[in-house]
Amino acid sequence: MKHSWRWFGPNDLTRIDDIVQTGATGIVSALHHVPDGDLWTPQEIARRQQQIANRSDGTPSGLTWDVVESLPVSEAIKKQKGEWRTHIANYKQSLENLAAAGISTICYNFMPVIDWTRTDLRWKVGHGGTTMRYDAADFAIFDIFLLQRPGADREFAEEIVEAAGERFATMDNARKTSIAAAVMAGLPGAADSLSLDKVRQHLAEYGAISPDRLRANLIDFLSEVTPVASRLGLRLCCHPDDPPFPLMGLPRIMSTEDDYRRIIEAVDDPANGITLCSGALGARSDNDLPGMMQRLGHRVHFLHLRNVLRESDIAGGSFHESEHLGGSVDMVALIGAIVNEEASRRDRGRADHQIPMRPDHGQEILDDIGRGGQPGYPLIGRMKGLAELRGVERALTAAYRSYGALPSL
Repeated sequence: MKHSWRWFGPNDLTRIDDIVQTGATGIVSALHHVPDGDLWTPQEIARRQQQIANRSDGTPSGLTWDVVESLPVSEAIKKQKGEWRTHIANYKQSLENLAAAGISTICYNFMPVIDWTRTDLRWKVGHGGTTMRYDAADFAIFDIFLLQRPGADREFAEEIVEAAGERFATMDNARKTSIAAAVMAGLPGAADSLSLDKVRQHLAEYGAISPDRLRANLIDFLSEVTPVASRLGLRLCCHPDDPPFPLMGLPRIMSTEDDYRRIIEAVDDPANGITLCSGALGARSDNDLPGMMQRLGHRVHFLHLRNVLRESDIAGGSFHESEHLGGSVDMVALIGAIVNEEASRRDRGRADHQIPMRPDHGQEILDDIGRGGQPGYPLIGRMKGLAELRGVERALTAAYRSYGALPSL
């Protein structure tokens, strides 16, 4: 794997100077200041590359911008409304500009309205650090009592609705505000969070869009942009729904292995691929991450390696982001499947045999605490995760070289 690091640009509290010391060699970044649907110009792309290439004292960092995360797909494209055709034209030209700059891996998602969703951005764990958490009852409080979405109470398990009602009855305003702010945090790196009124507006516009319709819109989008990516030698990779189950009545179409299979078969081009996020997909107990890597690994273009601890077997139940090797996802088995896939690619002569990976999210520990960094993106917590993942990869790579293909672990 090529070890990379997500960087949100010059306003990120983690500096390029810091990233050099983590052991990462590539950067995952985006032009967060450019509105969704607008063109990414060569000048803006070059400016971000320059920011990555240099430390604060002007000396070379040795880092390169390897992965775009994300080149956003606008809500207009997802809904096929308004200026969606103009946005697709801008997307194609942005791909042209990224290819000209030498950037070949582009991550995106097709989640309606809100990207990742949590109810607590800094939940305290046993060792004294903090992490992000999705509490099913707290989310039901947001949906039923704060957002007041009609029919919301019928979409949760009975025990979750009961727990939400009891909790809401004694909840103070500060906690209600905290839950709403966490749920509406929006896209990481974005300048603004959504408001309740804006969420209601989006929900109303999605009211007539079924999962099948949204999937058809994704296929239409990919049918337009994949030929451009293929011609340019780019790799598009769709991030899964996070969490991978329906929220607020919105359609979810990238939550399971079958969802991914349907999309890559519908637009059957190697440029149309997968961002395998072990944390997002791992929030469902029926997602087999090592097996998914074995079966669909040839289309995995980007890896997010993080772990979650599922707190309940209920579909749509609570979970929190655990240490990278300590959650419900068998990370050792997953990395074993990745090592096998990369070796297979080398044997077949694929130029992309080394898959870019970033240690996704992390718990706030030590000096991360109180630093006020981007939720989920602490410096020390991610560096700890990267070190753990690197150790597992090195051990399994050595075993592969000694014994050949690794068995299912």
